[in-house]
Amino acid sequence: MYKSSLAVAVALGVFAQTAGAAGFVEDSKLSLSSRTMYFNNDNRDGGADNRESGQGFKLDYISGFTEGTVGFGVDAQALWGIHLDGGRGKHPDNSSFFPSDSDGSAASQWARFGANAKARFSKTEVHFGSALAPNLPILVSNDGRLLPQTFEGGTIQSKEIDNLTINAGQLTHAMGRASSNRTGLSVAGATADSNKFRYGGLDYKLTPDLTLQYYYSNLEDFYKQHFLGATHVFKIADDQSFKTDLRYFDSSSDGNNGHGGGYNFSNNGGYAKNTGKVDNKTWSAMFTYTLGGHALMLGRQQVSDDGGFVWLNQGNVVDGNGRPEGAAGSSFYLFTDSMINQFARAGENTNFGQYSYDFASLGVPGLKASVSYLRGDDIRYKSGHGTYNEWERDARVDYTIQQGTLKGLGFSLRQGVYRGGSSEASADQDQTRFIVNYTYSFL
Repeated sequence: MYKSSLAVAVALGVFAQTAGAAGFVEDSKLSLSSRTMYFNNDNRDGGADNRESGQGFKLDYISGFTEGTVGFGVDAQALWGIHLDGGRGKHPDNSSFFPSDSDGSAASQWARFGANAKARFSKTEVHFGSALAPNLPILVSNDGRLLPQTFEGGTIQSKEIDNLTINAGQLTHAMGRASSNRTGLSVAGATADSNKFRYGGLDYKLTPDLTLQYYYSNLEDFYKQHFLGATHVFKIADDQSFKTDLRYFDSSSDGNNGHGGGYNFSNNGGYAKNTGKVDNKTWSAMFTYTLGGHALMLGRQQVSDDGGFVWLNQGNVVDGNGRPEGAAGSSFYLFTDSMINQFARAGENTNFGQYSYDFASLGVPGLKASVSYLRGDDIRYKSGHGTYNEWERDARVDYTIQQGTLKGLGFSLRQGVYRGGSSEASADQDQTRFIVNYTYSFL
């Protein structure tokens, strides 16, 4: 499918056999990950429910680097999703859990392949290809369903200076978690797309306990975004700590954004001072106290009044026939990116908290549980007159077998409840997910 990336992968594989391949082969890793997932989304407002199950497989090959001043390598990834429901479940045509056939029913399966060429010089690495999965403040690859979201483009990471990590890159396409195809890059509500998402930033470890961050990103014809972050961990005792996590985003319009032609930002379905334009400032503060297996997190987030928070989101991109491309499903770097809702509309002030417990403290390693609650107030109506609220409650239990033949087999049960206080809010939903994960390493 991605001929350029595949050609690069083959070329580098041949090169590795003829030019110092010791590191290339000896440091290689090959693994197969399996994910079985049941997804049940009950729309309490009378809309379409989503109740499906599926099986996902992900085969990853990560090579080492060839010997020499500049080392070369290749990473490859094959993804395959299988519908297990046999058509008996409920599959909305706009489902982000599984792709749809032309008649709106769930596809029986889908697959895709991606590969990255890579090079390393000293403590700097460059990656180019179609199997990129960034995890940065300005872009978080989503892995919340059967298969992960991936991106196409090039990235560079440098750690030449002690305690300083520099990241930069340009991405051109996204591959949705429920799609075999690639799409351009876009934002919520827009039907046009862009092939230029550029970013650069740094993480500086000022002290062993304090990390400072700055990032800049630009999605051409949509938005520009600055990010500032600070994370500090104060160790009180061997099993006791207090963590502070501060995040600030400043986003503004770029190019065609706000001028129609499919480039408008929907402001997450909420109010906008300037219709269709990106204009937002969002700050978030989180504080976590940990004692043994206990962890209590409290925080507050505030979205500015002029418009909603913005992030890469290809959910409204359509094909030539006006049908969804299956690219829905995106993440962003704020705690309020929760199980069901985002709490990112204009004017929204959100208070949130989470309690989690690691049962290893009671002699049951691998067992963890958590419960969280978020409430967003002061959300502006689209008209700009008056406000409303929304809330969500999430709970999850995770267990991973620690030893024996089935070591590494993991189970996760998650349940979320969302309620909106207005017809402009998202639909009221009850959601349940049950996931079984296992990864087998061949190398």
